[in-house]
Amino acid sequence: MQFDRFRTKGFFSWLKLPVAKEYIYPTSRNMMFFVGGIGALLVLGLFAFNATVQQGQLVSNGPLSSNHAAFGGDCSTCHTPFQDVTSEKCSTCHEKFGDEVGVHTFASHYLYRSDDFTRVVADPNEPACFGCHTEHVGRDNPITAVADDNCLQCHAFDSFNTEHPEFDFAADSLLDDGNLKFPHTLHVNQVRDRENLGDLEQTCLYCHNATPDGTGFQPISFEDHCDTCHLTTSDATPWIATASAEGPGVLTLETLRAQQRPGSLWTYYTNPNEFQSRGATVRKTPVYHRDPWVLENLRRVRQIIYPSRNGLADLLRASGDVDPREVRTLYEEAIATLDTYADELRASPEREVQQELAEIEGLLKVVRRRLRDPYAPLDETKFLVSPAERDTSLTDADIRAYQRVVDQLTQACQKCHYVEDATIVRVQADQGNLIRAEFDHGAHIIHTRCLDCHTAIPIRESAATNTPAEWAEDNAGIQNLPSIAKCQTCHDDGKASNTCVTCHDFHPDKSQHSNLLQYLE
Repeated sequence: MQFDRFRTKGFFSWLKLPVAKEYIYPTSRNMMFFVGGIGALLVLGLFAFNATVQQGQLVSNGPLSSNHAAFGGDCSTCHTPFQDVTSEKCSTCHEKFGDEVGVHTFASHYLYRSDDFTRVVADPNEPACFGCHTEHVGRDNPITAVADDNCLQCHAFDSFNTEHPEFDFAADSLLDDGNLKFPHTLHVNQVRDRENLGDLEQTCLYCHNATPDGTGFQPISFEDHCDTCHLTTSDATPWIATASAEGPGVLTLETLRAQQRPGSLWTYYTNPNEFQSRGATVRKTPVYHRDPWVLENLRRVRQIIYPSRNGLADLLRASGDVDPREVRTLYEEAIATLDTYADELRASPEREVQQELAEIEGLLKVVRRRLRDPYAPLDETKFLVSPAERDTSLTDADIRAYQRVVDQLTQACQKCHYVEDATIVRVQADQGNLIRAEFDHGAHIIHTRCLDCHTAIPIRESAATNTPAEWAEDNAGIQNLPSIAKCQTCHDDGKASNTCVTCHDFHPDKSQHSNLLQYLE
């Protein structure tokens, strides 16, 4: 055999070099091809069996989260063969509401809690959905549990307990600027005594009613929280001079009825017996919250002092600087007032009235179209007046005379409100200090009490002695919120969760997520 091995020659390369044939066609390679072929057929058969009978379970990375459990039997719902799951695939279910940015896109992250669409930045390196939301790790793994490492790629805050910055409102010691004259301790003591409340925290919840999701509180309203004690039937304006050629004053109910200006329908529903006359003066009793007679005369005085204004300030019941996030609210309130005017004009068939109605309706269409554009800049200063815009023909004595009328008109209002530039300053009903994070009061109240965290106003000390605190440490403008040090006493590695997603969300406008109607369209 050794002899035949060398005698039976073959050829190697184009040079026809003689070489033993076994080195060219080794018999062992034939066996390798045979075994490899059988193995490949077995693998293909296994894949076919898994794809048809086992529904792909063999090649799956693991069981899906409960969010996607319904897709477990059909991999093609999310996967395209030999490709990663794309964000576009996720969007087929999660972006059905048709908004321009898309709640679940990375670009929308710049919008988070700001409502400023100009901040949206298209990122060519936008991470895919699965980059943060890990799947195939089990039913009990929430797909929204994003690891801190994902956030720290851009945010260099590291641990909540060591590197997280102080909350903005605590770092800057900013006042809430609630624009309301409200001593907390006085009201707490009075409510506790009147309602015979043994638990001091119950007096807090008497006015601060949490929202259903526990992340905030419903705005305080006069009708629900204040009118039991304030502006009762005994409240009245002082005697105020009626307007005449001799000096500033107010217009009577009869005069306002005769003018028949838009927005004066209330004059026909107001009881004339609420007014008393004495010579050239008039008084109103009782005075209501948002009393139309008071507001109408206030509007008239404001127009005399600031004649150059465009009248937009008169479409609002209150004015003054507002939070930039509330600018849209100003426009919506102005639209509601114009709607009221339009409704009254529709009942008058006169040509001149109908022409005015057409102008108002045209303006309403323009403003509504503008509000639908999230990128359209809104200017709140259009609704404001300022001392610099006073009528220069008025003397200082004239201004003082008109200011005296304003003070008399708003005497009952000024017990709680500030009045500036002949305007009742808008109350910031929802202070919304947590701009970038969420806080669930419902979860925390189980472990602690209201006044364990909200310690800036000495409510417990005042209640112990039944003595109101000094105004400097007790008013609606004080930030009565805890600093980060208070949160860190519980949120550390050994007690409560302290991951980024414990307090922060990624996608803005979560209210869209629960809008089930979008899935029915």
